[in-house]
Amino acid sequence: MSATVTPDLLSLVMRDVKAQNYINGEWVDGDSTFVSTNPANRTHVIGTAPMTSRAQVNEAVKAARAAYTSWRRLSWVQRAEFIDNLAQVLKRDLEEFSVLVTTECGKPYNEGRADVVESLHTAQYVAGFGRLPTGHVLSSEIPAKDAYILRKPKGVVGIITPWNFPVAIPLWGSLPALLAGNTVVIKTSEETPVCGWRLAKAFEDAGFPKGVINFVSGDGETTGDALARHEDVDVILFTGSRAVGKMIQQSAAAEAHKFVATELGGKNAVIVLEDANLDIAVNAALLSAFKTAGQRCVSSGRIIVDRKIEGQFTERFLDLAKRVRVGDGMDPSVFMGPLINPDGLAKWQHHNAKAKEEGGEILLDGQVLTGPDHVNGNFASPFVYRFAQYKENTFCLRQEAFSPHCAIIGVDGLEEAVRVYNDTEYGLSMAVITEDFRKWRYVRDHADYGLGYVNLPSIGAEVHLPFGGVKGSGNGNPAAETALEYLTHRVAFTVNHAEEIVMAQGLGTKV
Repeated sequence: MSATVTPDLLSLVMRDVKAQNYINGEWVDGDSTFVSTNPANRTHVIGTAPMTSRAQVNEAVKAARAAYTSWRRLSWVQRAEFIDNLAQVLKRDLEEFSVLVTTECGKPYNEGRADVVESLHTAQYVAGFGRLPTGHVLSSEIPAKDAYILRKPKGVVGIITPWNFPVAIPLWGSLPALLAGNTVVIKTSEETPVCGWRLAKAFEDAGFPKGVINFVSGDGETTGDALARHEDVDVILFTGSRAVGKMIQQSAAAEAHKFVATELGGKNAVIVLEDANLDIAVNAALLSAFKTAGQRCVSSGRIIVDRKIEGQFTERFLDLAKRVRVGDGMDPSVFMGPLINPDGLAKWQHHNAKAKEEGGEILLDGQVLTGPDHVNGNFASPFVYRFAQYKENTFCLRQEAFSPHCAIIGVDGLEEAVRVYNDTEYGLSMAVITEDFRKWRYVRDHADYGLGYVNLPSIGAEVHLPFGGVKGSGNGNPAAETALEYLTHRVAFTVNHAEEIVMAQGLGTKV
């Protein structure tokens, strides 16, 4: 734990917060409230937050639409200065944010802090784009003409975010959107509404004009649905489950102007080839499977291992997995925190039961932890199983568990490893462990993924790289590097400098 996490700071984030929505630059109560608790200790109330109604979502969208006209008139450089202000606020309050993230979403403090550092990096990165080209000049067929391609904002952007990166993910889409001249409404996760409220306060401290950025909290069925379906929202950015993402895409299809970018999770894998450095392979596999208790969209529920080294790898992996310490994320010795809620525990148990039912050899039978250090939390220990031969059409090897649930799958060689990796409806993240550049090049070119790693875990994306997947993992890349592509229109603009009209393609002009 950082030495700057003082008792005063801990007491600040331990208090019972009364969070509010942030609409048109004002703090607004909802018609009703719900309670946010610490998943490591459900008796610890983080705070209460508004359950935002459809009518109040409409007010937030109206505020964003009203602010759009003046916000888009600012230059990219001027808008970037507001984002740089936000970076300074995040830097100033980094430790406070880090403790809040840890206590409300449960991941260990070093991961909570990394979430906030990633947010800071995103703000710094996007602010820098304010002084880069926002279009380009092309040659026309006609020497007297200049042709341009410019980026123009789309309008109001609705952002629906998950709980597991409650500061970073809201900024992945909102900051590029704001830089480009859009205005924004963010629906924070119902699991981490206080983090959303605290982020809204940071935007207020950064001096953003009223209505440019708005925050609402609530559930998906009412608040999220109202935002996704709103006819005056031009773009939706959604990070979450595949089922909900498909529903949002289907509802948006009724409106010709609306674009939806989705990142929908994955059934990711680490591929360990026969020449792998086992020190790297074991560590990469453990980090991929159990960091954030397996609750990252890029977590790996599959470790695909060449049979020539499977026995040695498995022995070392299990030895390390047995040493994983599970507990409250504020304990600096803890590697893995709780699952986010009891439903997360139930889903983990269901996937474990399916692994047993479908013939997996159980190597480490994870348990719900109920001892003195875990009695009030949503804690589970790692579950590891093995398939000596790959079994097609299984639930456990094809569906995302989003929990500390991991299969070791034996394969014969490189090509079978890639075939097994691809045998899922998802395609988000993968890692390959090998010392042979020809082998990782084959994986690079034949595996279905959006994020690939060599001799690394399947986690750990940086903000200046694309983030998104293929197949059932989504249709876009809702992160800083690529977000401008779908948060702006590319418009063509042609200027004639001659004193007569001459058309392209030899088109005649004589009347």
